[in-house]
Amino acid sequence: MRKPLLLAALSAVVLGTAGCPIARPKAYPLPQWNESLLVSTERLAARLNDPRVVVVHVGRDRTSYDAGHIPGARFLPLSSIVTERDGNPNELPDAAALETALEAAGISDNSRVVLYGDLQGLLAARAFFTLDYAGHQDHALLDGGLEAWRAENRPVSTEAPAARTGSLTVRPRRELVVDAAWVNQHRADSSVVLIDARPPAEFTGQTPGEGITRPGHIPGAHNIFWRTALRSETDPRLRSPEVLASAFTLADAAQRDTVVVYCRTGVQASMTYFIARYLERTVRMYDGSFIDWSRRGAEFPVER
Repeated sequence: MRKPLLLAALSAVVLGTAGCPIARPKAYPLPQWNESLLVSTERLAARLNDPRVVVVHVGRDRTSYDAGHIPGARFLPLSSIVTERDGNPNELPDAAALETALEAAGISDNSRVVLYGDLQGLLAARAFFTLDYAGHQDHALLDGGLEAWRAENRPVSTEAPAARTGSLTVRPRRELVVDAAWVNQHRADSSVVLIDARPPAEFTGQTPGEGITRPGHIPGAHNIFWRTALRSETDPRLRSPEVLASAFTLADAAQRDTVVVYCRTGVQASMTYFIARYLERTVRMYDGSFIDWSRRGAEFPVER
């Protein structure tokens, strides 16, 4: 069984046991990252009045949005960008439904979209993946989200901006999504690495997880719990690119061509999807995720 990658292990790749830097193995390339995908609070504050910038607050409901949001931010309910399909929750809806939901949030083809949201940015990461799938070209996460914005005493508003419908053409990038048959065919492929974003106890099968009929994980998968990408539970800014890349190295992903992410229903894996994109890796989402896999027959094995 592959052991879950704990936060201490991630740090140990970058720091020696005494806290001193250690050299990266020569076999692994230096990490690269796309700075445009992660926006600081300072950069966003400087562009709040830019008409091309659309700030979007993603939530399960409006509670946190109505309590105070970044001025001008528009609310995007998670329910508008996910659907249930074949008994599996949180699947991508069809193109027409996506277009309607994203346009209602004021998003257009030429918008610079900055996303933040509930659950320590997890729902914003799901919206990021959705915009990728929709073929939108310019979107990013707000590093640290509303928590970082408030910690810096930046202004918040309880007033919703005037309704504005965007003009968006959804062009689904279907190659970004794989299904159970694809995963089963490629799980032993040396060019593909599977990353399970669930908590370690769910990965090992100690805790099944809601709706999971066969606890455990897909054979060959590595565990990188999505929350280890954050600095802490109270500071949801991302850790450094070097630490994020070290997790992928530990997961045997540094030299694989394709990263495939999954979790229980596809939401937690959205953060891992974002990290892979941020680190400029080719990444796919198994959107049905383990709730789909665990309900299938013996030809889709489970490891504990």
